Amino acid sequence: DQFQASVYAFNLVQKHAKKPSGAPDSALAQPVTKVGVIGAGLMARQFALLFVRRLRVPVVLTDIDQTRLDEAVAYIHKEISGLQTKGRIASDEASRLQALVTGTTDKSAFADADWIIEAVFEELAIKQEVFGEFEKIVSPSAVMATNTSSLSVAAIGATLKHPGRLVGFHFFNPVAVMPLVEVVRASSTTDETLATAMKVAAGLRKTAVITSDTTGFVVNRLLAKLLGEAMHAVDTGTHPSVVDGACAPFGLPMPPFVLLDLVGLKVGAHVLDTHHAAFPDRFFDSPNLHKLADYGKIITRNSKGNPSGFDQGALAILRGGQSPMTADEFRRRIEDGLADEIHRMLDEGVVHKPEDIDLCMIMGAGWPFQMGGITPYLDRVGASQRVFGDTFHHPPIRGVAN
Repeated sequence: DQFQASVYAFNLVQKHAKKPSGAPDSALAQPVTKVGVIGAGLMARQFALLFVRRLRVPVVLTDIDQTRLDEAVAYIHKEISGLQTKGRIASDEASRLQALVTGTTDKSAFADADWIIEAVFEELAIKQEVFGEFEKIVSPSAVMATNTSSLSVAAIGATLKHPGRLVGFHFFNPVAVMPLVEVVRASSTTDETLATAMKVAAGLRKTAVITSDTTGFVVNRLLAKLLGEAMHAVDTGTHPSVVDGACAPFGLPMPPFVLLDLVGLKVGAHVLDTHHAAFPDRFFDSPNLHKLADYGKIITRNSKGNPSGFDQGALAILRGGQSPMTADEFRRRIEDGLADEIHRMLDEGVVHKPEDIDLCMIMGAGWPFQMGGITPYLDRVGASQRVFGDTFHHPPIRGVAN
């Protein structure tokens, strides 16, 4: 069983990923000879480092604060020097890469950029303002990419004169490590823009999956389902340790509440709110999660930084629910919820095939390779049959059920 599941996952990563569903003719892709990164924070720095390392073209960062830009460029230069120290690149290559990275508050430096990507706050009005400003600066053929994790790409581009050159390009953190990029095609995104995005993803050595423009795309929508159900369970009386233990058979890199702690409680609350607003009949919001975000913590860590338990103050915030679930009840609820959501996503055309969902979850969320993907798992445990009376795969792919 494990062998068959692993073969399926191997074929996804090695074969399916190289022929992405819905990709336009690669001949339509535009050349990228200069990259512009909007922002100077941690994510912007990771973008700039990746682009200069992989594409070996000039990369310019811009921000309103020159001091932040100087710090960003210094950080990137230090990272490149670290690669040289480790023997991963030669000294002359390190010097050349460092020379390709610059930072300036003068936005006109983007005028000859072929590809620009933003790393600004996840707020619609801010992203609209940023792209509206840079559309007037960049060339008519330049592609503009947003790294939004949950906002509508079409809404971000709604005020642009030429929204066809806007595309979603959603990285996962840490950018250098996580292999997935969700390439989001809005209704107005042109084939040329999409082809260029796919070419850039390949140049960055990332696995690209094309998704439609819908809340959360693939990975965040399914993780929001998992985290929303986890918070709903504790809000209604289930102890967080029961929830975390119930999710152990999924084999994810970390249980739900450790994941919440990692991404940040405020970010988690924002993600749940966004999905609840989009799908109020299926996704829970959680006032308690906002209280936890204000409190500042949910788990405790030992001297080595590893999770060691739940914070007593956080548990006090979560007390009061009167309808606790057992681990088995919660696991079945989340399995059925995920099967339902994936079935809906396929019906909506978020992606073309169950394989696209599995590839996203393996490469973007750390779904265990040896379990063969989330849709074969849901088939094996009977969730698919319970929810929509069929299976995602015909015949079902055998593998590790628990």
